[in-house]
Amino acid sequence: MSITIRPALPADVRGINRLVEPMTHTGILLGKDLVSYYESVQEFLVAIDESGEVVGCGALHVMWEDLAEVRTLAVHEGQRGTGLGHRLLDALLERALGLGLDRVFCLTFEVEFFSRHGFEVMSETVAPDIYNQLLRSPDEGIAEFLDLARVKPNTLGNTRMIRSLHDAG
Repeated sequence: MSITIRPALPADVRGINRLVEPMTHTGILLGKDLVSYYESVQEFLVAIDESGEVVGCGALHVMWEDLAEVRTLAVHEGQRGTGLGHRLLDALLERALGLGLDRVFCLTFEVEFFSRHGFEVMSETVAPDIYNQLLRSPDEGIAEFLDLARVKPNTLGNTRMIRSLHDAG
């Protein structure tokens, strides 16, 4: 079956929600309201099968002038093991390069998967002036990136990983 990866449209949002929602019950992904998906639809890529069903998705959320986060990377259970997750992540990394970004962050349980794409466990610190700017954001992803205590209950067991787009990978 042929799978096409393309930018998401508002018409894809309910399909994204149907794909992601079961993974929120197991704690793999954080749940979001439909309105949040609509507000961020331009950040998403979707994988569409021949019947038009959303069978994969992923988002790239810009956090700073040189930094973005991969979010909501998900593949339908029937597509796992086919390489679709890798294709989606590669497409998101290409999108980040196209935006002129230098680094991509993720918060994940899938350390081995992201490691195969050049991500490393995060050990870097943020310059104080940038840290103070990022603290002003209400975005939970930025709080996760900064490793703020207030997000710890939602992120226990997850690993903060980062990849430089200008290194091997």
